[in-house]
Amino acid sequence: MFTAASAGKWRTAFLSLRDEISTTPQPPVPRLLQDLIFSHSDSLLSAVSLLPPHELTSDSLFLLDLVSKADGPDWIPVSLHTCQLIHDVCARVLVQPNSSSWPLLLHSFACVLEFLLRQPMPSPSSTAYSSRIEPVIQCFDTLRRLAALCHRNSSHPENIHLVKFVLRIIPFLHHDLVASYGCSNQDSTGKKLLSLWDAMALAFDMFGGAFSVSGSLFPNDVGQSTLEVLRKVMDVLASKGQLVEDRSMWRFYSCLLDCVHVVLTNIKCPVSDHVSSFIAALRMFFCFGLNGPPQFTHPDVVHKDKQFNVKLSPLVSGVSKNAENTPYRPPHLRKRDDSNSKLPVSCDWRRLSAHDSASSDVISSDSDFSDNEGSFRDSYGAQSSKVRIAAIVCIQDLCQADSKSFTTQWMALVPTNDVLKPRKFEATLMTCLLFDPHLKVRIASASALSTMMDGPSSIFLQVAEYKESSKYGSFMPLSNSLGLVLMQLHTGILHLIQRDNNGRLLIQLFKFLILLISSTPYSRMPGDLLPKVIMSLHARIKEGFPFKNDKTGLLAAAIGCLTAAFSTFPPQMNVHNMLLDETSAGFDGSEWKSGVIFTLFRFAEQYSEAPTCIEALQVLRAMALNYPTIVSACWERVSILVYKLLQSAVVEDPATTWKGSVKEPVGYIGDKILTAAIKVLDGCLRAISGFKGSEDLHYDRIMDTPFTSDCIRSIRISSAPSYGFENPEFGQEPLFQAGCYQWSEAIRKHIVLVLHNGSAVVRSTVVTCFAGITSSVFVSFSQKERDFVTSSIINAALHDKSPSVRSAACRAIGVISCFPETSLSIGIYEKFILAVEANTRDPLNSVRVTSSWALANVCEALRYRVNDRSFEGSNTTSQVVDSLIECALRLTEDGDKVKANAVRALGSISKYVKLRCMTSNHEVLPSPHHHLSCAVDSSWLERTVQAFLSCVTTGNVKVQWNVCHALSNLFSNETVKLQDMDWAPSVFSILLLLLRDASNFKIRIQAAAALAVPVTPLAYRRSFPDVVKGVWHTLQNLNSDRETTPTNFEYKRSLENQLTSTMLHLLSLVSSGRCEALTDFLLKKASFLEEWLRGLCVTLKEEDNASGSSSSTSTSGEKQKKELICKAIRSLASSLEARGIPEVALKLQELDSNVN
Repeated sequence: MFTAASAGKWRTAFLSLRDEISTTPQPPVPRLLQDLIFSHSDSLLSAVSLLPPHELTSDSLFLLDLVSKADGPDWIPVSLHTCQLIHDVCARVLVQPNSSSWPLLLHSFACVLEFLLRQPMPSPSSTAYSSRIEPVIQCFDTLRRLAALCHRNSSHPENIHLVKFVLRIIPFLHHDLVASYGCSNQDSTGKKLLSLWDAMALAFDMFGGAFSVSGSLFPNDVGQSTLEVLRKVMDVLASKGQLVEDRSMWRFYSCLLDCVHVVLTNIKCPVSDHVSSFIAALRMFFCFGLNGPPQFTHPDVVHKDKQFNVKLSPLVSGVSKNAENTPYRPPHLRKRDDSNSKLPVSCDWRRLSAHDSASSDVISSDSDFSDNEGSFRDSYGAQSSKVRIAAIVCIQDLCQADSKSFTTQWMALVPTNDVLKPRKFEATLMTCLLFDPHLKVRIASASALSTMMDGPSSIFLQVAEYKESSKYGSFMPLSNSLGLVLMQLHTGILHLIQRDNNGRLLIQLFKFLILLISSTPYSRMPGDLLPKVIMSLHARIKEGFPFKNDKTGLLAAAIGCLTAAFSTFPPQMNVHNMLLDETSAGFDGSEWKSGVIFTLFRFAEQYSEAPTCIEALQVLRAMALNYPTIVSACWERVSILVYKLLQSAVVEDPATTWKGSVKEPVGYIGDKILTAAIKVLDGCLRAISGFKGSEDLHYDRIMDTPFTSDCIRSIRISSAPSYGFENPEFGQEPLFQAGCYQWSEAIRKHIVLVLHNGSAVVRSTVVTCFAGITSSVFVSFSQKERDFVTSSIINAALHDKSPSVRSAACRAIGVISCFPETSLSIGIYEKFILAVEANTRDPLNSVRVTSSWALANVCEALRYRVNDRSFEGSNTTSQVVDSLIECALRLTEDGDKVKANAVRALGSISKYVKLRCMTSNHEVLPSPHHHLSCAVDSSWLERTVQAFLSCVTTGNVKVQWNVCHALSNLFSNETVKLQDMDWAPSVFSILLLLLRDASNFKIRIQAAAALAVPVTPLAYRRSFPDVVKGVWHTLQNLNSDRETTPTNFEYKRSLENQLTSTMLHLLSLVSSGRCEALTDFLLKKASFLEEWLRGLCVTLKEEDNASGSSSSTSTSGEKQKKELICKAIRSLASSLEARGIPEVALKLQELDSNVN
């Protein structure tokens, strides 16, 4: 029992030390410390528990600070004893440094360790080296204990100081790392020595603890320094070419990889400079521990096992020195192995087939490591698998931290050939997924592959292209390498899906397969690849899954993969042929019952199993939209299926009909099934009727001129079926029928059942069906059916309480109002406008966006009713136009999506609404009768132009594009005399500004098109010279534009053609204009203009020669190009001749004669 005398010894020793230090001359400090402190260390340690914590902390800091000034060989034993004493003190009672003393403690420790580590390094396998490492371990262990207290108190500054301390010490151990790696940690007698790896494990353990608590708060410079230290350690591992496997190294690897994981998931600084180094080292862990357990502490220890009696030797990854190693076997499988002695002893893991490794993972326990009766071999197998998992998780972290840089490492992590063959060297993630004997490693591999496949990689993989390996020379392009990678990934994943039965792994495989399918450009891969995916999934779905608990979830996941397969764009001809073969076989034979479509209908009919039913319905919808030519043959089955599901919802009790998860309400599950069924109906109706998107009168087309007509880009509508294939044989394949009968049946049989359903989700889905009607189908309806459709969407838009239903109704109004063949009465249009206008005031932005889109479509459609006499004479016609204008002007002050539609609406109105006739005193004459092209408010034009100018400065790219298009419509209104408008110069200036400075080429294209609309120089007013010069300078500088972004490359040719067309139009007007500024421009640029026109003529002649057409057989487009060029040449020649430049004028006249 300790007494107060023990505490007195401590106090006496440290008081004496302080007194001696303050004397002059000062005695040698190392001798003082030895005499007063270290020679009595045992008795001093016995007093630790009796001292107050603050006194103990103060004395320890004083001692460390004193020793931190060490210099000379006499200080070496003192420094060693100091580390030992502080470690022993903290092992008994934790000192309690505060926020001010913590940095001092770390600095003192750092100085002591730096002094010791600067001493000459002995051999790593010697006893002397153990003495070198021992103070490092003691110091790290002491700080780890103290840091645990900091973590509990969430003291972020203390954690940052701790990390800086470790960053300061580890570089001093780098030479030790290089020299010690691979050296034995036992002396000649077999006694274990202290290892550098134990010290490093402690250091990385502190690293990880600090970053897990304060990672997001670390400054960027600390994060970068940490990455540098970790990378250098990983470089040491990678430089040796193989991993050393023993028990001390296992702990070091675990701490290192855990630290890398925590750092990568917490730091905010970039990691791109370190990705390749980390990957090179991490992939070495893929085979860690798979060659057998390492050697025991004594070399003659023999492993006792029922089937083995061999001496264990140390192994390194990739090199097996014992031919009788066996893979890890879970306990219940080991018992089975014991009862069957016919298993061969030499069963290396690399010779396991994927089927064998999969079957070994069917375990009853939720953990792979619950082997209480397992041998040392099994224990090491479990530990080594944790290291492999940690390495794979780090790879996943790297991908998430910098997915762009990570794409350059794909070839190191995934195979390009022989994916189903085990690899002794250069293992990949697919090697781990296919052949690793531990389930959790394989699940981690699947998760890492999914992360790699997600995000930017899906875009990166679009360049992939597959070619047979025999076609490659000495150089393989990246696109071909990626093609091989995708082929191997498909092969390996499909192989596993067919053979594995573990539910946890299969779920991960299905997730990865969905991403793989979505990222693969199947049009550049072998034609049979996608059908192979579909048939493999179909075979596994038919086979089923053995475990009842996860059977439904696995079936739903597998069917979800089919949704991704049938949704790939563009549709694949081989898949199309496969489906046609199945439907042509009929619906009664055995071939039909064994096909994919039959299986999908079978699962879709089982509405008591909600997950599989919903997934099967989603596949049928994807199939209908991507392969519409098969829908006609399946319509009868689709109609019966949808009617059965809808009828069940109307007649039967939902509580007994819909079976879902206990966590979800029954009504929610039923609504999901109804919604999925209606979407199938919607997709099939769109496919049969030839729906290609809303018939918005080709609004998004570039102005159709001879130079731009060949640059019109087709727009893919996601809700429209994909008609035609890349193979020309199917590109011209007609639709089966127009869909009139099917639509009538759907309205009569299906839609009426659920149009007034209690669920808003169901109602909005039903109303969305009306947005898929085509004009030909609508015209073929009876009057009763047309009235049903229009009244349904009008009532839904005006009276439904759900915003989603009103939004869907507005979309349907926007579609139907644009049918060019439909002669809707003014009354219907007024109701449409009333419904749309009411929804533009909705507080929800999603409703306003859709209603504003519908408003723009209604305005565009009314321009085709300007001369419709059935609209004349209505007392409300002018009021209709005024209400449209007022609504659109109000919406120009909304958000960008709404604003873009409002501008489009105003642009359409500006094209057909006529200005009132005015007297010489600017008085408005009364209109003789109400007409659709008239507006009551004569100030609408000025307000509209002001709205356009405001939107250009405040709107996004889409808004600016729409403004340019709207101005084109305004300029084409014959009643708008631009020369009389005070706002005209401002408008032309805005267009020139967009043409010159807009970063988006589509805006510049439309601005150039708008500038080509006025037909006389007078219409440009005084802006005509500026317009001519602005267009010319933009055309000349187009090829030198250094700010062209990749997204603009595809539009560059369209912009050049539009600028050419606009410039030719302007040159054709110069002979009519008399302006001094224009004269100066023509005088300076005459020779350049002549050369440019000559180049156009040469290009036109080359096109004629290439097409093989003569002057008599030229196409209308070629003739129009020639006429436009000749008109510009003649006008320019006439203008130059009148301005006194006869030489160039003569050349132009000769050029004109040559063209003709």
